[in-house]
Amino acid sequence: MRDKAGPSVKDDRVTSRIITDLKSRIADGRLRPGERLATERELAEEFGVNRASVRQVLKVLETMGILTQRVGDGTYLSLTAENILDEPIEFLLLLEDIRGEELFQTRILMEPELAARAAERADSGDIGALARAIEDLRSSTSSTERVLADLSFHDAVYRASGDRICQILFKRLHRVTMDSMMSLSGIELERPLHFHERIASAIRAHDPEAARSIMREHLEDANARFVMLRKRRSRASRK
Repeated sequence: MRDKAGPSVKDDRVTSRIITDLKSRIADGRLRPGERLATERELAEEFGVNRASVRQVLKVLETMGILTQRVGDGTYLSLTAENILDEPIEFLLLLEDIRGEELFQTRILMEPELAARAAERADSGDIGALARAIEDLRSSTSSTERVLADLSFHDAVYRASGDRICQILFKRLHRVTMDSMMSLSGIELERPLHFHERIASAIRAHDPEAARSIMREHLEDANARFVMLRKRRSRASRK
């Protein structure tokens, strides 16, 4: 891991390069689960970027369960990090440099139909899972808790739809879009809570048209906010 990259490496490629490097080191046994990574300063020098860029990448990988941060002791490869070799969709998306807007467009295209199907098929267990996720979101006190509650709600919708393939796929797409939102700002409470309550109400009433419409509205609203935050961050970085 000592070949230095040139100083012109773009920040949006850092994640891809670090993931590729981690996979190589895990595959050939140079890095094993539980071992300590290089410091932020060493990684920044190696990849030719600033420490803030490296820190953001490490946060993303920690959120995905690949890395573990130990306060005062550095960053370690998680004991389950060998899953990176399976190339789950999160890593494929990162390596292909898929933008957050593209992920949202895919979700906007498909998830309203999953919500409509959930309204047709949901049983009492599904309704209960939606209600618990909403209560978790309502009582959340941090962005991390809001992310988990949001993931739980949408996963409950996917489960209620009865489509197991879509459940697996969209659970991961959703997580990546939430990671992208987290990288730009904290996660709001009121906006998603408002939409989740309306979606759950439509599913509980077994109204597929309403569930489809509200889910689309919810995702379009989230995408619009994501684009706005990205533009705001871009303007700030140019100042």
